[in-house]
Amino acid sequence: MPDVTATLTAHHRACDELFLAAEGAAADGIWPECEAKLAAYCTEIERHIEFEEQVLFPAFEQATGMTQGPTTVMREEHAQIRELNARMVAAAARRDSDEFLAASETFLVLMQQHNLKEEGVLYPECDALLGPQGGVIGEGLRAFKAPA
Repeated sequence: MPDVTATLTAHHRACDELFLAAEGAAADGIWPECEAKLAAYCTEIERHIEFEEQVLFPAFEQATGMTQGPTTVMREEHAQIRELNARMVAAAARRDSDEFLAASETFLVLMQQHNLKEEGVLYPECDALLGPQGGVIGEGLRAFKAPA
């Protein structure tokens, strides 16, 4: 059974591919494609974030007793990710490539740092702390639906 690290890291990569396709379409001025890829990306990243915040982080917090540790930082970064996503969606709707690409540049820096922390620290800690339960949690991402 795949663990938290393998499952959630793979989902990060799938989200990255959708985002990069949207960014490429924006750079080329192909706005309908940009909007479609961006919508698909936003749906998947929101599902990922909601899964972490509703399932993974509470399990980590229960196992460690820490509620003001790394999960707090991740939640704050999730809020920043959501804000940048909203900026990019609005820019794409206006066909504003300068604003879209400025927001996407900030987003990429944030996501690289965020993913490094999750993939290099938090997910491996979850695997170590949660044992077999971590695999079950990781597998739960496949069936998880973010609230509408």
